[in-house]
Amino acid sequence: MTIGITGNPGVGKHTIAREVSEKLQLELLDINEIAKVENLYGKKDNETSDVDTEKLKEILGQKISTKSIVVGHLAPYVLDNNQVEIMIVLRRNPYELLRVYQDRRYSEEKSRENAGSEILGIIAFDSINQFKEKTVEINVSGKKIPEVIEKIEDIISGKKDSEQVDWLEMIAKNDELKKFFVD
Repeated sequence: MTIGITGNPGVGKHTIAREVSEKLQLELLDINEIAKVENLYGKKDNETSDVDTEKLKEILGQKISTKSIVVGHLAPYVLDNNQVEIMIVLRRNPYELLRVYQDRRYSEEKSRENAGSEILGIIAFDSINQFKEKTVEINVSGKKIPEVIEKIEDIISGKKDSEQVDWLEMIAKNDELKKFFVD
């Protein structure tokens, strides 16, 4: 079984992927690490880097085995539908994400961009578009790692379905759209 794990920065993708990989004894393929090792990052500006997604897609195609976990925020853009059986999108409350980004010392612009992406569900939307019914969302907000692992195991075994996550409604209700989307 090949499982994809994706989501915005700060949702816990790599932590969860390592745990699931160990528990299920699946090879772990870290998309970001592969891009670094293969020197596929090109500078975009002083904070972010562009990745040669076409080359990365080609390299991943050669590395993915039938028993692996592929993790990274670029998963919907570098994997094909037939390469995974399940694509798990980890979602996290944007207020929690802002605290994570502050701890990581992200700039205000980078924090807003990533939190805004989570609010709008961009990676979730792109995953659904790419992987269709294979896509499952999990809200990890306020959850401990074992709880998330248990949800993933339930999803793999067919006991649980995707969670519907809508941060935009919450942010609009709190009248804080400007906090995330306007300078």
